[in-house]
Amino acid sequence: MSSNDAIRAIGPESGELLARGERHHRVLAELPEYELIELRFGPDFEGVDPHTHADHVDSFYVLAGEVEFLLGEELVRAGPGSFVAAPAGLTHGFRVVGDAELRMLNIHAPNAAFIGPLRGE
Repeated sequence: MSSNDAIRAIGPESGELLARGERHHRVLAELPEYELIELRFGPDFEGVDPHTHADHVDSFYVLAGEVEFLLGEELVRAGPGSFVAAPAGLTHGFRVVGDAELRMLNIHAPNAAFIGPLRGE
């Protein structure tokens, strides 16, 4: 996708929906400089194992629900309105806390091609 074709402004019901069983993720922006995805996880989601990225920042803004992040050796619990950023090289992961749906914005900067595998590419 070229920068000229990229989404610049979308409404609350817009964006590319990526089905995941009963839920979906939603692509909000896909540019060379960053990609932005709304992630949705049910309370039964087992979480994302600790991992690192050598070439981008992995950031999260919690919209709804509660989440526990591992940031290096630190556990951080976050609810709606919380922002967490894992710089390149920092081990991080997360899991849903409680019995409510977790909704987060996930930003990769620069674009890390995370959306492709979510599409099944």
